[in-house]
Amino acid sequence: MQRESARLRPEPFRLSVVTPMYNEEAVCDIFFRRLIPIVEPLTDDYEIVCINDGSTDRTLELLRRANAVNPRIKAIDLSRNFGKELALTAGLNHASGDAVIPFDADLQDPPELIPEMVALWKQGYDVVLAVRSDRSSDSSMKRMTASLFYGLMDRLGDVSLPANAGDFRLMDQQVVQALRRLPERTRFMKGLFAWLGFRQTSVSYRRPQRVAGETKWKAWPLWNLALEGVFSFSTLPLRMWTYAGILVAGAAATYLTVTVAKTIILGIDVPGYASLLSVILFFSGLNMIGLGIIGEYLGRVFLEVKQRPLYLVRETVGFHTSDTTTE
Repeated sequence: MQRESARLRPEPFRLSVVTPMYNEEAVCDIFFRRLIPIVEPLTDDYEIVCINDGSTDRTLELLRRANAVNPRIKAIDLSRNFGKELALTAGLNHASGDAVIPFDADLQDPPELIPEMVALWKQGYDVVLAVRSDRSSDSSMKRMTASLFYGLMDRLGDVSLPANAGDFRLMDQQVVQALRRLPERTRFMKGLFAWLGFRQTSVSYRRPQRVAGETKWKAWPLWNLALEGVFSFSTLPLRMWTYAGILVAGAAATYLTVTVAKTIILGIDVPGYASLLSVILFFSGLNMIGLGIIGEYLGRVFLEVKQRPLYLVRETVGFHTSDTTTE
C-alpha cells in the first residue's frame, strides 16, 4: 500500500516551508543561512513562506531584503498581530508545495530533520511528525506543564494529541487542502492537525536552545492556548457539571435528611448562621465556576457566528497574486 502511494508523489516536487514571525529581526538572517542549504539539495522548486504577524521591529524589512536576494523567500504581511495560530493558518493557505512544513523561526526545531521527513513522505506517509525526545532545553516548569496539558487533553479531548509534537511536521498537500476546509475562528492548530488523521509516522529529535531573540510564549499566552485546546476539542467540561449537580443534589438531600432526623429524634437544633453561610458561599462558588465554563463555550459561539475573516493581509512579497482579505 505504501509503495503504491509513493508512486503518486510527484518527482520533482515542490516544497513549502511556512514560518510565522513576530519581532524576529535578531534571528531572521540566521534562520535563512541555516535553512536554505538544507532545502536546496532536496528540490530545485521550493518556497519559504514567512508571515510577518504585525511585527514592530525590522522583520518585514529583512524579509523584503531576503526576497530581493532569493525570490523563493516570500512574505505575507498581516495588517496587525493576529497571533501565531492565525499567522500559521495564513501561511498554510498560501503554501503551494506538494509537501508543506510548518517551521518556527527560533530554530529550536532543527531543519536538519527535513531531508528525513521528505524521505518518509516519499515512502507514502501523508504526515511526518517531529517528536521531541528530550526537552531538557526547556525549563522544569515548562516540561511539567506540558506533561500535564498533554495528559489532560488525552482524558478530556475528542482527539488524541501526539505527546511532545509541536507544529513542526511535514504534511502532504492533500492534508493541507483538508485543513483549509476547517473554518473555525478560534484555532488550536495542534488539535486541528490531530483531527485530520491521514497516514502518519514520526521522527524524533532533541530540542536545542533558541538561537537568538526571546520567546514570545510567556506564561499567560501558554495558559490561554491550553484553555483553547480544551474548550475547542472537548465538551466534557460542560458534561462534568451535570454530574457535579447530581452529586451535590444527592449530598444536599442526604444532609437535609440527617439534619431533620437529628432534630426530630434527638431534639438537636438546626445548625445556625455559620454553617448556613458556608453552604451558601460554597454553592455560589460552584455556580460561578459553572457559569464561567458556559461562558467560555458561549464566547466561542459568539466569535463563530460573526463570520469575520481569520486574518487580513496588508501586503504580500514574492507572490504572483495578492489578496487583501483571506478567510
